[in-house]
Amino acid sequence: MEFDQKQRKAIKLVTIYPFILFIISTFINLSLADIESAKLSLPSVSHLHIIIISALILTVNHSLLMTSTEITRVKFKMYSTPEEWQKSGNSREVTSELAISELKRNHNAHRNLTENTCIFTVLAIPFLLISPPLIITAIWIIGFAMGRLGHSIAYLAGKTGLRGLFMSISLLAMYGIASYLICAWFI
Repeated sequence: MEFDQKQRKAIKLVTIYPFILFIISTFINLSLADIESAKLSLPSVSHLHIIIISALILTVNHSLLMTSTEITRVKFKMYSTPEEWQKSGNSREVTSELAISELKRNHNAHRNLTENTCIFTVLAIPFLLISPPLIITAIWIIGFAMGRLGHSIAYLAGKTGLRGLFMSISLLAMYGIASYLICAWFI
């Protein structure tokens, strides 16, 4: 398959983008924290407060997506199960393309949140168990949750540029946690 110059440029940018975010996050870690060798310890109460704040933001995000999905279903008279479709007397076959598109938008936003939160959680657990500095913990843990909330709101609103910005914030946070773990491992 042949790509035009614009496509080649986009592919190059998409390919190097994660590495750029990883380098930026590593620079932030090295600038703001005196990274020590990883030692297992229970998180402090302050660390727990940070993860609780993040969990609450992620819960609000989940609730927003869940509610938006259901409002979309009600607005376009769409249903979740075959039983609900049958009981309503409506048919999937007569559902408009717009309705299907909007429901897909909600499903994609929810799936994207879930996928990213799983990876975040796998990184956050060992990160919290080595008790990094509070400033770094707050930046990455709360930054991730705020980035995901912003991403969901922008996704639902169809604001592509804003969605990309918030995606970058949440990715920067995940890479920040990963780079901190790598640095602490090798020190």
